[in-house]
Amino acid sequence: MSRSPAMNKVVLAFSGGLDTSVCVKYLQKNHNLDVITLTVDIGQGDDFKEIEKISSSLGSIDHIYVDAKEEFVNEYVVPAIKSNALYQQNYPLATAIARPLIAKKSVEIANKYNATSVAHGCTGKGNDQIRFDVTIKSLDPNLSIIAPIRDLNLSRDKEIDFAKENGIRISEISKKYSIDKNLWGRSIEGGILEDLDNEPLEDAFEYVKFNNNSVGTIELDFEKGIPVSLDGKMEKLPYLINKLNEIAGSFGIGIIDHIEDRVIGIKSREVYEAPAALILINAHKDLEKLTLTNHELRFKAIVEEQWSWLAYSGLWLDPLFSDLNQFIEKTQERVTGKIKIKMHNGYYRVIGRDSKFSLYNNNIATYLSNSTFDQTIAKGFVELWGLQSITANSVIARNNA
Repeated sequence: MSRSPAMNKVVLAFSGGLDTSVCVKYLQKNHNLDVITLTVDIGQGDDFKEIEKISSSLGSIDHIYVDAKEEFVNEYVVPAIKSNALYQQNYPLATAIARPLIAKKSVEIANKYNATSVAHGCTGKGNDQIRFDVTIKSLDPNLSIIAPIRDLNLSRDKEIDFAKENGIRISEISKKYSIDKNLWGRSIEGGILEDLDNEPLEDAFEYVKFNNNSVGTIELDFEKGIPVSLDGKMEKLPYLINKLNEIAGSFGIGIIDHIEDRVIGIKSREVYEAPAALILINAHKDLEKLTLTNHELRFKAIVEEQWSWLAYSGLWLDPLFSDLNQFIEKTQERVTGKIKIKMHNGYYRVIGRDSKFSLYNNNIATYLSNSTFDQTIAKGFVELWGLQSITANSVIARNNA
């Protein structure tokens, strides 16, 4: 395909999969644009040389690779851990927190290469379109946004047909599922999973192993809310997460299969694989129970729910998000200590914890005779604590007589 020197350029967030490969051709044919593909490495473990070859074979004028693993972990995953971020108490937000970073890098590359627009392969049914569009427009309102899958109302079967017509290679896994992966987890959609009665097959998972009846334990150290060591060995967080995905996954831990409320109102069946995220959030939350007061925990739970909602909903750059992060960051000053976890056949639980900031006092909590707690002072407290409830029930009983 010939290219005019005056043609406008578009930066396409590119994974090399079905959706974004199809997008390259649509951007060339329907929009007459020169396509610059951008792949952001956030720990998905892809063959990036192969992705570059795919981009070239599709006729892109340039391909950009950005290694953003450290940035992803430090500026996106760490806040998620500190926030115990689980959307609807289940989803660790792996894809959700990655999209703002990819969108940010897309804007940076678009500005660097004087592109007039940014493109992505999101559908009109999902949340990713919001995460990309809101972030891009927040960072550079002058950029146009093109989403061929959404704009042309393409279904997955139509994409596959278009790919075949245009000589675009389709991987076997892409024919069965729609996969998104990064360091923090994998999402698995489509295919047989759209029938709510179908259990995900083992071939859908990468980390999780089945039928492991052995028992294992791990010990995690946190400093100010950040995981810093695994089994007593200090590790950089990207390595620690990868190792934990491998270890916890080997015990069958990490599958989330739930009904999720998307931002646009659709209920969807979502399957995720996130061994490290589930273990780390559970461990971090347990350490907070040890080191934070009841008042802090109750209020932080409200903040966490709002944090997770904003992250899920593509509002990473909303001022409220920054406000919440400042509160959460303050609470982490004392979240330092060790957590020990036992794992067995898909099940895990905390079996030990320790912290120099522990609010647990054995001399008070023990039921043995060496307890320093004077039980006699509790009687007056109990009477005052229940005073209004007891009075209300007396009034109700009297008026119902």
